Amino acid sequence: MNEINQIVSDIKSGNIKPIYFLMGEEPYYIDKISDFIEDNVLEESEKGFNQVVMYGRDVSIEEIVASAKRFPMMAERQVLIVKEAQDLSRTIEKLTSYVENPQPSTVLVLNYKYKKLDKRKKLYKAVGKSGLIFESKPLYENQVGDWIRRVLGGKKYQVEPKAAQMLVEFLGTDLSKISNELDKLITILPEGTIITPDHIEENIGISKDFNNFELRKAIGERDILKANRIINYFAQNPKNNPLVMTISLLNSFFTQLLIYHGLQNKSRDNVAKALGIRPFFVTDYISAGRNYPMRKVAQIIAMLRDADVKSKGVGASNQTQGDILKELLFKMMH
Repeated sequence: MNEINQIVSDIKSGNIKPIYFLMGEEPYYIDKISDFIEDNVLEESEKGFNQVVMYGRDVSIEEIVASAKRFPMMAERQVLIVKEAQDLSRTIEKLTSYVENPQPSTVLVLNYKYKKLDKRKKLYKAVGKSGLIFESKPLYENQVGDWIRRVLGGKKYQVEPKAAQMLVEFLGTDLSKISNELDKLITILPEGTIITPDHIEENIGISKDFNNFELRKAIGERDILKANRIINYFAQNPKNNPLVMTISLLNSFFTQLLIYHGLQNKSRDNVAKALGIRPFFVTDYISAGRNYPMRKVAQIIAMLRDADVKSKGVGASNQTQGDILKELLFKMMH
Protein backbone atom coordinates (compact mmCIF):
# COMPACT_ATOMS: atom_id res chain seq x y z
CA MET A 1 0.00 0.00 0.00
CA ASN A 2 2.87 2.39 0.81
CA GLU A 3 4.44 1.69 -2.58
CA ILE A 4 1.19 2.55 -4.36
CA ASN A 5 0.79 5.76 -2.37
CA GLN A 6 4.36 6.72 -3.30
CA ILE A 7 3.70 6.11 -7.02
CA VAL A 8 0.57 8.29 -6.87
CA SER A 9 2.38 10.98 -4.88
CA ASP A 10 5.27 11.09 -7.35
CA ILE A 11 2.93 11.43 -10.33
CA LYS A 12 1.00 14.23 -8.62
CA SER A 13 4.25 16.09 -7.95
CA GLY A 14 5.38 15.73 -11.58
CA ASN A 15 7.97 13.03 -10.98
CA ILE A 16 6.72 10.86 -13.85
CA LYS A 17 8.63 7.87 -15.19
CA PRO A 18 8.88 7.14 -18.93
CA ILE A 19 7.90 3.48 -18.31
CA TYR A 20 5.57 1.84 -15.79
CA PHE A 21 5.67 -1.95 -15.91
CA LEU A 22 2.77 -3.14 -13.74
CA MET A 23 2.82 -6.89 -13.22
CA GLY A 24 1.68 -9.63 -10.86
CA GLU A 25 -1.05 -12.00 -9.75
CA GLU A 26 -3.43 -9.41 -8.25
CA PRO A 27 -4.97 -7.29 -11.05
CA TYR A 28 -6.75 -4.84 -8.75
CA TYR A 29 -3.78 -2.57 -8.03
CA ILE A 30 -2.48 -2.84 -11.60
CA ASP A 31 -5.80 -1.42 -12.80
CA LYS A 32 -5.85 1.24 -10.10
CA ILE A 33 -2.39 2.59 -10.95
CA SER A 34 -3.03 2.40 -14.69
CA ASP A 35 -6.38 4.18 -14.32
CA PHE A 36 -4.77 6.90 -12.19
CA ILE A 37 -2.16 7.54 -14.88
CA GLU A 38 -4.84 7.54 -17.57
CA ASP A 39 -6.95 10.06 -15.63
CA ASN A 40 -4.29 12.39 -14.26
CA VAL A 41 -1.09 12.67 -16.29
CA LEU A 42 -2.62 14.68 -19.17
CA GLU A 43 -5.12 17.49 -19.14
CA GLU A 44 -8.48 16.66 -20.70
CA SER A 45 -7.73 18.95 -23.63
CA GLU A 46 -4.49 17.04 -24.34
CA LYS A 47 -5.89 13.50 -24.29
CA GLY A 48 -7.52 13.48 -27.73
CA PHE A 49 -4.21 13.56 -29.60
CA ASN A 50 -1.81 12.34 -26.94
CA GLN A 51 -3.39 9.43 -25.07
CA VAL A 52 -3.64 6.00 -26.67
CA VAL A 53 -4.91 2.72 -25.21
CA MET A 54 -3.82 -0.52 -26.89
CA TYR A 55 -4.54 -4.18 -26.08
CA GLY A 56 -1.84 -6.83 -26.08
CA ARG A 57 -3.85 -9.28 -28.15
CA ASP A 58 -4.26 -6.72 -30.96
CA VAL A 59 -0.76 -5.26 -31.33
CA SER A 60 2.87 -6.28 -31.73
CA ILE A 61 5.89 -5.03 -29.83
CA GLU A 62 6.99 -3.23 -33.00
CA GLU A 63 3.69 -1.31 -33.13
CA ILE A 64 4.00 -0.35 -29.47
CA VAL A 65 7.56 0.92 -30.00
CA ALA A 66 6.54 2.89 -33.08
CA SER A 67 3.75 4.61 -31.12
CA ALA A 68 6.01 5.21 -28.12
CA LYS A 69 8.61 6.98 -30.30
CA ARG A 70 6.02 9.41 -31.63
CA PHE A 71 6.25 13.01 -30.39
CA PRO A 72 3.30 14.58 -28.53
CA MET A 73 1.11 17.15 -30.24
CA MET A 74 0.73 20.50 -28.49
CA ALA A 75 1.54 18.91 -25.13
CA GLU A 76 4.57 18.17 -22.96
CA ARG A 77 4.10 14.41 -23.16
CA GLN A 78 1.95 11.58 -24.51
CA VAL A 79 0.57 8.57 -22.61
CA LEU A 80 0.53 5.10 -24.16
CA ILE A 81 -1.25 2.39 -22.14
CA VAL A 82 -1.00 -1.27 -23.15
CA LYS A 83 -3.73 -3.27 -21.40
CA GLU A 84 -3.60 -7.08 -21.17
CA ALA A 85 0.10 -6.86 -22.03
CA GLN A 86 0.54 -10.43 -20.76
CA ASP A 87 -0.78 -11.52 -24.17
CA LEU A 88 2.62 -10.39 -25.49
CA SER A 89 4.60 -12.57 -23.06
CA ARG A 90 6.27 -14.57 -25.84
CA THR A 91 7.74 -11.48 -27.49
CA ILE A 92 7.96 -9.05 -24.55
CA GLU A 93 11.77 -9.20 -24.46
CA LYS A 94 11.81 -7.40 -27.83
CA LEU A 95 10.88 -4.28 -25.88
CA THR A 96 14.34 -4.17 -24.30
CA SER A 97 16.00 -1.95 -26.92
CA TYR A 98 13.29 0.72 -26.51
CA VAL A 99 13.39 0.53 -22.71
CA GLU A 100 17.17 1.06 -22.74
CA ASN A 101 16.63 4.36 -24.57
CA PRO A 102 13.00 5.45 -24.01
CA GLN A 103 11.39 8.52 -25.52
CA PRO A 104 11.49 11.11 -22.69
CA SER A 105 8.17 12.67 -23.73
CA THR A 106 6.29 9.33 -23.67
CA VAL A 107 4.76 7.65 -20.62
CA LEU A 108 4.49 3.96 -21.52
CA VAL A 109 2.30 1.89 -19.19
CA LEU A 110 2.21 -1.90 -19.51
CA ASN A 111 -0.46 -3.85 -17.61
CA TYR A 112 1.11 -7.31 -17.39
CA LYS A 113 -1.48 -9.20 -15.33
CA TYR A 114 -1.17 -12.65 -13.75
CA LYS A 115 2.47 -12.91 -14.86
CA LYS A 116 5.88 -11.55 -13.86
CA LEU A 117 8.97 -10.62 -15.81
CA ASP A 118 11.97 -12.89 -15.37
CA LYS A 119 14.34 -10.92 -13.13
CA ARG A 120 17.32 -12.54 -14.85
CA LYS A 121 16.41 -11.16 -18.26
CA LYS A 122 17.60 -7.90 -19.84
CA LEU A 123 14.14 -6.34 -19.98
CA TYR A 124 13.61 -6.51 -16.21
CA LYS A 125 16.98 -4.90 -15.53
CA ALA A 126 16.43 -2.25 -18.21
CA VAL A 127 13.02 -1.24 -16.84
CA GLY A 128 14.53 -1.04 -13.37
CA LYS A 129 17.05 1.52 -14.62
CA SER A 130 14.87 3.75 -16.79
CA GLY A 131 11.38 3.25 -15.39
CA LEU A 132 9.38 1.65 -12.59
CA ILE A 133 8.43 -1.96 -11.95
CA PHE A 134 5.46 -2.60 -9.68
CA GLU A 135 4.61 -6.15 -8.63
CA SER A 136 1.04 -6.61 -7.42
CA LYS A 137 1.01 -9.54 -5.01
CA PRO A 138 -2.21 -11.28 -3.93
CA LEU A 139 -3.31 -10.91 -0.34
CA TYR A 140 -3.61 -13.91 1.93
CA GLU A 141 -7.14 -14.65 3.08
CA ASN A 142 -6.39 -13.47 6.62
CA GLN A 143 -5.24 -10.08 5.25
CA VAL A 144 -8.34 -9.29 3.21
CA GLY A 145 -10.52 -8.34 6.19
CA ASP A 146 -8.04 -5.63 7.20
CA TRP A 147 -7.90 -4.46 3.57
CA ILE A 148 -11.70 -4.08 3.58
CA ARG A 149 -11.51 -2.05 6.79
CA ARG A 150 -8.80 0.23 5.35
CA VAL A 151 -10.71 0.83 2.11
CA LEU A 152 -13.94 1.63 3.93
CA GLY A 153 -12.12 3.72 6.53
CA GLY A 154 -10.65 5.86 3.77
CA LYS A 155 -14.20 6.56 2.59
CA LYS A 156 -15.47 7.30 6.11
CA TYR A 157 -17.25 4.00 6.73
CA GLN A 158 -16.69 1.26 9.29
CA VAL A 159 -17.45 -2.46 9.12
CA GLU A 160 -18.19 -5.03 11.80
CA PRO A 161 -15.75 -7.98 11.88
CA LYS A 162 -18.43 -10.53 11.02
CA ALA A 163 -19.59 -8.45 8.05
CA ALA A 164 -16.04 -8.23 6.70
CA GLN A 165 -15.60 -11.97 7.19
CA MET A 166 -18.82 -12.69 5.30
CA LEU A 167 -17.47 -10.78 2.31
CA VAL A 168 -14.16 -12.66 2.40
CA GLU A 169 -15.80 -16.07 2.68
CA PHE A 170 -18.30 -15.34 -0.10
CA LEU A 171 -15.99 -13.51 -2.53
CA GLY A 172 -12.60 -14.98 -1.64
CA THR A 173 -9.47 -12.86 -2.10
CA ASP A 174 -10.46 -11.24 -5.41
CA LEU A 175 -10.04 -7.56 -4.53
CA SER A 176 -11.79 -6.37 -7.68
CA LYS A 177 -14.96 -8.31 -6.83
CA ILE A 178 -14.86 -7.14 -3.23
CA SER A 179 -14.28 -3.53 -4.31
CA ASN A 180 -17.30 -3.68 -6.61
CA GLU A 181 -19.51 -4.88 -3.76
CA LEU A 182 -18.13 -2.20 -1.42
CA ASP A 183 -18.93 0.43 -4.05
CA LYS A 184 -22.54 -0.81 -4.07
CA LEU A 185 -22.75 -0.46 -0.30
CA ILE A 186 -21.23 3.01 -0.35
CA THR A 187 -23.72 4.10 -2.99
CA ILE A 188 -26.66 2.88 -0.89
CA LEU A 189 -25.56 3.66 2.67
CA PRO A 190 -24.92 7.16 4.08
CA GLU A 191 -21.39 8.24 4.97
CA GLY A 192 -20.34 7.24 8.49
CA THR A 193 -22.40 4.02 8.49
CA ILE A 194 -21.05 1.04 10.42
CA ILE A 195 -21.66 -1.80 7.96
CA THR A 196 -23.26 -4.83 9.63
CA PRO A 197 -24.10 -8.40 8.55
CA ASP A 198 -27.66 -7.18 7.96
CA HIS A 199 -26.39 -4.63 5.43
CA ILE A 200 -24.43 -7.38 3.65
CA GLU A 201 -27.45 -9.68 3.54
CA GLU A 202 -29.90 -7.00 2.37
CA ASN A 203 -27.69 -5.37 -0.27
CA ILE A 204 -25.33 -8.08 -1.49
CA GLY A 205 -27.43 -11.19 -0.95
CA ILE A 206 -25.14 -13.12 1.37
CA SER A 207 -27.15 -14.78 4.13
CA LYS A 208 -26.02 -13.64 7.57
CA ASP A 209 -27.25 -16.89 9.15
CA PHE A 210 -26.47 -19.51 6.50
CA ASN A 211 -22.87 -19.03 5.43
CA ASN A 212 -19.48 -20.66 5.95
CA PHE A 213 -18.62 -18.31 8.81
CA GLU A 214 -21.67 -19.44 10.78
CA LEU A 215 -21.07 -23.09 9.84
CA ARG A 216 -17.50 -22.91 11.10
CA LYS A 217 -18.71 -21.29 14.33
CA ALA A 218 -21.45 -23.91 14.83
CA ILE A 219 -19.00 -26.77 14.29
CA GLY A 220 -16.50 -25.18 16.66
CA GLU A 221 -19.18 -24.93 19.33
CA ARG A 222 -20.43 -28.47 18.55
CA ASP A 223 -23.88 -27.02 17.87
CA ILE A 224 -25.10 -29.99 15.83
CA LEU A 225 -28.60 -28.62 15.22
CA LYS A 226 -27.37 -25.28 13.86
CA ALA A 227 -24.66 -26.94 11.75
CA ASN A 228 -27.22 -29.28 10.19
CA ARG A 229 -29.57 -26.41 9.39
CA ILE A 230 -26.77 -24.62 7.58
CA ILE A 231 -25.62 -27.60 5.53
CA ASN A 232 -29.22 -28.37 4.57
CA TYR A 233 -29.46 -24.79 3.28
CA PHE A 234 -26.17 -25.31 1.39
CA ALA A 235 -27.53 -28.53 -0.15
CA GLN A 236 -30.58 -26.65 -1.42
CA ASN A 237 -28.45 -23.77 -2.79
CA PRO A 238 -25.29 -25.47 -4.12
CA LYS A 239 -24.47 -22.78 -6.70
CA ASN A 240 -24.21 -20.08 -4.04
CA ASN A 241 -22.44 -22.38 -1.57
CA PRO A 242 -19.91 -24.53 -3.49
CA LEU A 243 -18.65 -27.51 -1.52
CA VAL A 244 -15.04 -26.90 -2.51
CA MET A 245 -15.17 -23.48 -0.83
CA THR A 246 -16.73 -24.87 2.34
CA ILE A 247 -14.11 -27.61 2.59
CA SER A 248 -11.29 -25.14 1.98
CA LEU A 249 -12.49 -22.78 4.72
CA LEU A 250 -13.05 -25.60 7.21
CA ASN A 251 -9.59 -26.95 6.43
CA SER A 252 -8.08 -23.52 7.14
CA PHE A 253 -9.99 -23.34 10.43
CA PHE A 254 -8.89 -26.75 11.69
CA THR A 255 -5.32 -26.23 10.51
CA GLN A 256 -5.27 -23.04 12.58
CA LEU A 257 -6.86 -24.97 15.47
CA LEU A 258 -3.98 -27.45 15.28
CA ILE A 259 -1.55 -24.53 15.61
CA TYR A 260 -3.61 -23.20 18.53
CA HIS A 261 -3.26 -26.51 20.39
CA GLY A 262 0.51 -26.31 19.96
CA LEU A 263 0.80 -22.85 21.51
CA GLN A 264 2.18 -22.60 25.02
CA ASN A 265 1.06 -19.02 25.39
CA LYS A 266 -2.68 -18.96 24.72
CA SER A 267 -3.28 -15.32 25.61
CA ARG A 268 -5.69 -13.50 23.28
CA ASP A 269 -3.00 -11.31 21.68
CA ASN A 270 -0.57 -14.18 21.15
CA VAL A 271 -3.24 -16.45 19.64
CA ALA A 272 -4.33 -13.66 17.27
CA LYS A 273 -0.72 -13.07 16.19
CA ALA A 274 0.12 -16.77 15.79
CA LEU A 275 -3.03 -17.56 13.78
CA GLY A 276 -3.04 -14.35 11.76
CA ILE A 277 -6.55 -13.39 12.89
CA ARG A 278 -8.15 -10.40 14.58
CA PRO A 279 -8.56 -10.67 18.40
CA PHE A 280 -12.37 -10.58 17.89
CA PHE A 281 -12.23 -14.15 16.52
CA VAL A 282 -9.98 -15.68 19.19
CA THR A 283 -12.95 -16.84 21.30
CA ASP A 284 -14.01 -19.09 18.38
CA TYR A 285 -10.71 -20.96 18.61
CA ILE A 286 -10.80 -21.15 22.42
CA SER A 287 -14.27 -22.71 22.24
CA ALA A 288 -13.30 -25.12 19.44
CA GLY A 289 -10.10 -26.02 21.29
CA ARG A 290 -12.17 -27.24 24.25
CA ASN A 291 -14.45 -29.30 21.99
CA TYR A 292 -11.81 -30.81 19.70
CA PRO A 293 -8.57 -32.12 21.23
CA MET A 294 -5.45 -32.22 19.07
CA ARG A 295 -5.90 -35.87 18.03
CA LYS A 296 -9.48 -35.22 16.87
CA VAL A 297 -8.35 -32.12 14.94
CA ALA A 298 -5.77 -34.20 13.07
CA GLN A 299 -8.46 -36.76 12.23
CA ILE A 300 -10.79 -34.02 10.97
CA ILE A 301 -8.11 -32.60 8.68
CA ALA A 302 -7.77 -36.09 7.17
CA MET A 303 -11.58 -36.26 6.77
CA LEU A 304 -11.57 -32.92 4.99
CA ARG A 305 -8.92 -34.11 2.54
CA ASP A 306 -10.99 -37.19 1.80
CA ALA A 307 -14.13 -35.05 1.28
CA ASP A 308 -12.16 -32.72 -1.00
CA VAL A 309 -11.21 -35.67 -3.22
CA LYS A 310 -14.83 -36.83 -3.30
CA SER A 311 -16.05 -33.33 -4.16
CA LYS A 312 -13.93 -33.57 -7.31
CA GLY A 313 -15.63 -36.81 -8.34
CA VAL A 314 -13.06 -39.34 -7.12
CA GLY A 315 -14.59 -42.24 -5.20
CA ALA A 316 -17.89 -40.45 -4.58
CA SER A 317 -20.00 -42.78 -6.77
CA ASN A 318 -23.40 -41.06 -7.01
CA GLN A 319 -23.10 -38.84 -3.95
CA THR A 320 -24.32 -35.26 -4.34
CA GLN A 321 -22.36 -32.39 -2.83
CA GLY A 322 -25.00 -32.18 -0.11
CA ASP A 323 -24.53 -35.88 0.71
CA ILE A 324 -20.75 -35.48 0.93
CA LEU A 325 -21.12 -32.52 3.28
CA LYS A 326 -23.67 -34.29 5.50
CA GLU A 327 -21.42 -37.36 5.77
CA LEU A 328 -18.44 -35.15 6.58
CA LEU A 329 -20.32 -33.24 9.27
CA PHE A 330 -21.49 -36.47 10.94
CA LYS A 331 -17.94 -37.82 11.10
CA MET A 332 -16.52 -34.53 12.37
CA MET A 333 -18.98 -34.01 15.17
CA HIS A 334 -19.27 -37.59 16.48
